Amino acid sequence: MAGMCCGVVGETETPAPVKPGLRGVRRRRMEIPPFKLLAADVAPENGRKRQKVEEVVRAREFENAVDISVMSKGQLAENGELETKPISQIEPIEVVQDQEYGPKFGMTSVCGRRRDMEDAVAIHPSFCRNRRKSDDLNFYGVYDGHGCSHVAMKCGERLHEIVREEVEGSEEASWKETMERSFSRMDKEVTEWCSEGGAGVSISNCRCELRTPQCDAVGSTAVVAVVTPDKIVVSNCGDSRAVLCRNGVAIPLSSDHKPDRPDELERIENAGGRVIYWDGARVLGVLAMSRAIGDNYLKPFVIPEPEVTVTDRTAEDECLILASDGLWDVVSNDTACGIAKMCLRSQKPLSPPQSPGSEVNVIAAGESSDKACSDASILLTKLALARHGTDNISVVVVDLRRGQ
Repeated sequence: MAGMCCGVVGETETPAPVKPGLRGVRRRRMEIPPFKLLAADVAPENGRKRQKVEEVVRAREFENAVDISVMSKGQLAENGELETKPISQIEPIEVVQDQEYGPKFGMTSVCGRRRDMEDAVAIHPSFCRNRRKSDDLNFYGVYDGHGCSHVAMKCGERLHEIVREEVEGSEEASWKETMERSFSRMDKEVTEWCSEGGAGVSISNCRCELRTPQCDAVGSTAVVAVVTPDKIVVSNCGDSRAVLCRNGVAIPLSSDHKPDRPDELERIENAGGRVIYWDGARVLGVLAMSRAIGDNYLKPFVIPEPEVTVTDRTAEDECLILASDGLWDVVSNDTACGIAKMCLRSQKPLSPPQSPGSEVNVIAAGESSDKACSDASILLTKLALARHGTDNISVVVVDLRRGQ
């Protein structure tokens, strides 16, 4: 069969036939094959800021234990929220881990031994920009609902948007003022939303179906961290908790709002309320926390005002752990930081695949942008379950190490 040579052939010229045999084979071997310029052949602008998603894909070993979804730079939706995929659909692409897209993180949220899942988690890298410093702000929030799930879910949908509006609307305000106004607005929105029956919105796992007065007996804790290149701003309302691991030492960045905490007990009694010990200290013998968003029937004893701490970041910071009380009831701050530190420093998988049909296999779900952070959140959740934790468990681990 006649072939084509590599020369430029005019419109009226007839290409010379290629003679069969060794000469034709040799000529074809000498031809320069076409080539493609692949992204992998181009040196990155900053090699330290790049890593292959293959490291994340190795989390397949946990696929039978937890249904993980992975977030990458190319999977940010147009509205700025996370757009996740099952790990089986993730393609090997590059992820830029720099200040623009925030620190790496891992999250796991499980129902545990409860009948219903009432926790909610919100993670929004680069959700807002500080125009004065041109810094990207990163948002991480854990919400532990009680009475029903819809207040926690509403906080997960809206609180980061409210914080962004407050930051962009009044950049001269302090972080304390900004977060206090944000939580107050969130509580007001929840109250109005519940009084209107959820504005016609139906939540599939909502037991109270947004009917009053049942809806007034629903609330949620909120522990929120806004991470900037130089600060960690933590706002806490309730008994969820934020803990910083710095140079191997656990530093709590929030204090649980329990009714028997001396200052909270005094505030409740000054407002005309009482703390009754019924299976632990409870406001009016009902709620086991003294601050929460929602819970209109317990106001003014239960308030939505957060306690805000602003911590300067240092080169010794390793990670930040945000979790609901389902973790902290059975795992100490030091133990949690030790496990997270071990995962961040390890280069090998730490947990074998879970056998099909196991408890964690059925109830767990999570998302991450980093394998080590994902390992840490999964192991902390498994430890809480192994220690017979009976509550919903939600854990977020944020890698704060510089240059990682």
